[in-house]
Amino acid sequence: AASCEGCPNQALCATGPKVPDPAIAIITERLENVKHKLLILSGKGGVGKSTFTTNLAFALSLDENIQVGVMDVDVCGPSLPKMTGVEGEQIHQSSAGWSPVYVSDNLAVMSIGFMLGNPDDAVIWRGPKKNGT
Repeated sequence: AASCEGCPNQALCATGPKVPDPAIAIITERLENVKHKLLILSGKGGVGKSTFTTNLAFALSLDENIQVGVMDVDVCGPSLPKMTGVEGEQIHQSSAGWSPVYVSDNLAVMSIGFMLGNPDDAVIWRGPKKNGT
């Protein structure tokens, strides 16, 4: 449909034929070597998800034999760059994709906050664009 033009989920939309998301195979392959994955979530805002995540990441990274990576998927209020002390840094693009920002030798952070020109900039994504992330 014409209203679907520009939508990142156009091929997966309920109005079209059902097809598997091609990104699933890529994501699965890239996460293959990640031994443990933790997801910190809540259906309510303001309960301390980012604070808990930051404290857990710093605590785990105290063991220098452990590589810790944190992905801030809060597109509406990415606070992990500030909470981890790397606000103002930028991610780097390479042939392998985006590289996270390192807080220390064994603690890396990836956040949409690194992609904003100004930490006070709003991420204005609605509908399909927001849901496609």
